[in-house]
Amino acid sequence: MLKAGIIGLGKMGLSHAAIVAPHRDVDLVAVCDTSSLILDGIKKFTGIKVYDDYRKMIDSETLDFVIVATPTKFHFPMVKFALEKGIHTFCEKPFSLSIKEGEEMVSLAERNNLVNQVGYHNHFIGTFRELRRLIKNGILGDLVHFTGEAYGPVVTKPKGGTWRSDPGEGGGCLFDYASHVINLIQEIIGRPVSAQGAQLKRIYSRDVEDAVYSLLKLESGLSGILSVNWSDETYRKMSTSITVIGKKGKIICDATELKIYLKEPDSTEKLDRGWTIKYITDLAIPVDFYLRGEEYSAQIDNFVHHVIERKPTEINTFRQALETDRVMEIIMTESKR
Repeated sequence: MLKAGIIGLGKMGLSHAAIVAPHRDVDLVAVCDTSSLILDGIKKFTGIKVYDDYRKMIDSETLDFVIVATPTKFHFPMVKFALEKGIHTFCEKPFSLSIKEGEEMVSLAERNNLVNQVGYHNHFIGTFRELRRLIKNGILGDLVHFTGEAYGPVVTKPKGGTWRSDPGEGGGCLFDYASHVINLIQEIIGRPVSAQGAQLKRIYSRDVEDAVYSLLKLESGLSGILSVNWSDETYRKMSTSITVIGKKGKIICDATELKIYLKEPDSTEKLDRGWTIKYITDLAIPVDFYLRGEEYSAQIDNFVHHVIERKPTEINTFRQALETDRVMEIIMTESKR
């Protein structure tokens, strides 16, 4: 059994705890947070040890891996401390607020041969995995254009501040929402290397942007649109989609379905001319424990598997997350022109 610790018990930390605690290959032995309310509850109702100092937790326990689920501004010291102790590390997104700090974390993890993964969970949604496979296999032929979108009702009126409204803590639509879309574009279609006409627009927030719009150019030369808005009340919850157009057809993909249009039938994929729809119910990754979506358990399963095998994962690595951070920096720089 792997011994695990979790740092940060907000929404994501508690979600990870609920997934890790019953995991067949993991013993959740310790958690860390600054909230006495949370820690008192865990101490009272579970046998998990509680700490209010992550250093003390790591030094006191013999951990195989940690999950860091704090606001982004705390990632660097916590991840660095764990890596320096030789502990495999799963870190929530976005990875870092500083490219320099991100590079140091990547270097530490790779130099010490430690399994590292970042919580861009969309890569464990069956529809997006199928999109990546189809694009990689060239079903659309030469690509012509793409659109990456995400909309949701996070900020729909002026309200008091939280970490989401503090740019110093990784708040704002770019880091919180757009990072997911950028990461999908990067890993499925290609790496963005420049941005044009980038706009970070405030709708209700005072200190951070509520919407992100930009033209992105990939290293392949392909260009496409990024359109993200977390102040859209026409959506019940976050909705993320990728549309890819090629010479042979078009694919529209979100978390629930994959719609494929082909100009000619594809015998290899057994797809007819015209529209074909693949649903998440047929593409979902099987998991032992369902919470909020299969993808949240699937990403932990992937991380745990690679820790057991002591082999690096190829999905959502620190290095890949750092590339996403670089793209966000490019967009921020372009928006100030």
